Amino acid sequence: MSNERTPLITSGVCGLNVTAAVCGTDADPTQESSSGTPNQNPRKLNTFFGVMVPTVLSMFSIVLFLRTGFVVGHAGLLQALLMVVVAYTIISLTILSICAISTNGAIQGGGAYYMISRSLGPEFGGSIGLMFFLAKIFACGGYVLGLVEAILDVFGADPDSSVSTGVRVLSQGYWYRVLYSAVILLLCLLVCLVGAHIYSRTAFVILLVVTVSLLSVFISSVAVKPQEFTITHHGPSNQTLHYNASYTGFSATTLKNNLGPGYSLDYSTNSVMSFATVFAVMFTSCTGIMAGANMSGELKNPSVAIPKGTIIAVSYTFIVYVLLFLMISATCDRTLLIQDYGFLQRINLWPPFVTIGIYCASLSAAMCAMIGASRILHALALDHLFGLPLAPAAITSASGNPWVAVLFTWGLTQCVVFAGELNAIAGLVTVFYLLAYAAVDLACLALEWASAPNFRPTFQLFSWHTCLLGIVSCLAMMFVINPVYSSGSIVLLLLLLLFLHYRSPTSSWGYISQALIFHQVRKYLLMLDVRKDHVKFWRPQVLLMVANPRSSSQLILFVNQLKKGGLYVLGHVQLGDLDTLPSDPVQQQYNFWMSLVDKLGVKAFVDLTLSPTVRQGTQHLLRITGLGGMKPNMLILGFYDSCTPEDFLLQDSAFCDTAVERGGEDEFNFGVDLPSLQAHFPPVRDAESPRWLAPEEYVGIISDAIKMNKSVCLGRYFFQLEGEDKDSKVDGSERIIDVWPLNLLQPGSRDYEDVCSLFLLQMACVLNMSNKWRHAKMRIFLNVGTASSDQGWMVNEETFRELLRKLRIRASIKIVPWDSVVQHHTPTAEPAQAPSKSFLSAVNHMLMEHSSQATVRFLYLPQPPSHRSQSQVFLAQLEAVTNELGPTLLIHGVTPVTYTDL
Repeated sequence: MSNERTPLITSGVCGLNVTAAVCGTDADPTQESSSGTPNQNPRKLNTFFGVMVPTVLSMFSIVLFLRTGFVVGHAGLLQALLMVVVAYTIISLTILSICAISTNGAIQGGGAYYMISRSLGPEFGGSIGLMFFLAKIFACGGYVLGLVEAILDVFGADPDSSVSTGVRVLSQGYWYRVLYSAVILLLCLLVCLVGAHIYSRTAFVILLVVTVSLLSVFISSVAVKPQEFTITHHGPSNQTLHYNASYTGFSATTLKNNLGPGYSLDYSTNSVMSFATVFAVMFTSCTGIMAGANMSGELKNPSVAIPKGTIIAVSYTFIVYVLLFLMISATCDRTLLIQDYGFLQRINLWPPFVTIGIYCASLSAAMCAMIGASRILHALALDHLFGLPLAPAAITSASGNPWVAVLFTWGLTQCVVFAGELNAIAGLVTVFYLLAYAAVDLACLALEWASAPNFRPTFQLFSWHTCLLGIVSCLAMMFVINPVYSSGSIVLLLLLLLFLHYRSPTSSWGYISQALIFHQVRKYLLMLDVRKDHVKFWRPQVLLMVANPRSSSQLILFVNQLKKGGLYVLGHVQLGDLDTLPSDPVQQQYNFWMSLVDKLGVKAFVDLTLSPTVRQGTQHLLRITGLGGMKPNMLILGFYDSCTPEDFLLQDSAFCDTAVERGGEDEFNFGVDLPSLQAHFPPVRDAESPRWLAPEEYVGIISDAIKMNKSVCLGRYFFQLEGEDKDSKVDGSERIIDVWPLNLLQPGSRDYEDVCSLFLLQMACVLNMSNKWRHAKMRIFLNVGTASSDQGWMVNEETFRELLRKLRIRASIKIVPWDSVVQHHTPTAEPAQAPSKSFLSAVNHMLMEHSSQATVRFLYLPQPPSHRSQSQVFLAQLEAVTNELGPTLLIHGVTPVTYTDL
């Protein structure tokens, strides 16, 4: 089985060639470090230390001690509880999806990005992964700004005094906040550079400290007596504002006054708050649910630890927030809650308890966000999704720590702290996280809807309803919080999707799109009932038999235009007998043929078979190719003549050496590179090489197809046709399509409306509707005898014009007198008698005279002879008629394809 960390191989812009010294030959960081030295297994963390502790600390972060009062003060208790319920409902739905995905297989490093990319494929996974990385960056910056805010509350200089007093020695102002944030970020950087393990070892101690601080808050609500406070803020025009606030202890009056909302001016941003802005700040406490998932590369058993630890951690934090909201609503008046973010320090038995708790919670959340972001970036770099810009982030230390990714993360976070205020970036953080959560729900929904047998997670408490509800609630809440940020983030996501789609990465991860397409196509194929077919909805469904694509690629490209949205299958018969072979040689060839289809840019399927003869193999393919209502109704063959074919693969730029250089040395397309593709197909046949097919067998294939009610087309001289490749800019304005609907080998036949003649007209019309032939001029030639006094041909011409009008075929009609041709034809009593050479030469001369300027010609293919002895004669007739004519399609239609009614 392919390694789950198989790197993506790209084509297009930003091509990347990362040497083994950077990423190693195996991209899994658990296997080998970038330096080539085997590292120790980094998977050492269990459920408690690896998931519960970081998740709890991330969800407490700065909101627990610095924004609970802000939320209750502005929104009131009832709306604050509503916000908590809504927020935890959203994240609970996402947690169900996380648990389902994480218990469906082994998880490597990268956390949420790994889950999304391996579920939805590289394009969606890479774009969402980068968005989630940005969310972590902004969250880390927010935690640092919150910590600086808490530090200045205690140690910041008094705005009313120009002289520092006591411990209030730190200068305040925008640039000072940025400076303090930079110092804290530097501390986080040093810890993260040492590695995630030192953080995990200290995280439990930090959690104990935060728990003690939290207990002191609840104890103080009972032990501390009512107090009055005077709060001072800088107002506009450098004026100082004073507010009188009070702590009342548990009071029914205080609780009643705090029930309803009281949105007012926020003193840190000088903007009026609303439900959306307050919810955005409060929701930052819920953005830590993936803190444990992002440590997936360090967990002993991530499939067990992630669901268990995350659910316990989220349940614990929900209870804490509800109790804390109830407590502060009943003990603090609204002024205290709104005008002082650090009010919990004022009402504590020993204020340093809360101070230490704030510092520890904020610092640990910042470090956790930085570690998580660096792991996501490292996973993106290992997968080569964004090319050279992220290539250095794949470098790791000897112990497996992605130190370059940590430096990248630190640098971007440093840019975020220039915002200066936590509340200023809270909305953006929340929107990015909600978008990432919606993507996780989408990944789980897609897996559930695909009904893949291998999607059987051990966690069963989810359904497609919970996934869909999670997606809708996340997207709805995004626009409630900030429509501008939400629209911008979705636009950014779409741009990233387009970028990755343009680069066309391939991987061995599997593509959820393929599973969904299979699931839906199977249902629609069952609904496609052949008994309900109607002639007015007929379309060509082609089986093109290809002996060697080196000599028939131009015909392959032409038929791609001729199919008009119908089924197109490239068929090939490998000569052999399975009884005498150790294994089926056909199975190994499919990748080469599919790669050929990709290189040519045609929309075709490939069907190969093994058979003792080409005729038997073609019969097999005509019978079994396709499924349900999508089966070929037309067989197309190359012409049987003695021309020495040219090697098209040596001429097309898509198959030359410069294309290999342009794609990069490591270009890989599902196991087939260009040199292998070139070497797989044998050289073209030269003049002395024996033919695979005898004339009798070739004509027998035509007869078989007609007996099986399949129309037959023979293509000749298509190696002369140019401008059919995918890079051609031909629009068809200079092209001419000529149609000769009469059976030229039987002059006595004058029926222009038989099935075969109408089939020719239909196929020419279909070609005229394709992209490269849309503006081509179409001409229809009517052969008439003018020597006699009978003017019936004029009536036939008018009848034919009326038929074209009814069939909505736009074409010019050319009248061709062919008395001089018919005089070479000697009628005989034997219908099977071959026409004379002089007659065939005259027909060819007539075609050369009138259709020499045509780009392609459509001719009537007569019924093949029933006797094998006549096969060579039949082919000689066709060869004589089409000799040196240029690209020509001989068609024998057997089914009605035109319809004049609506």
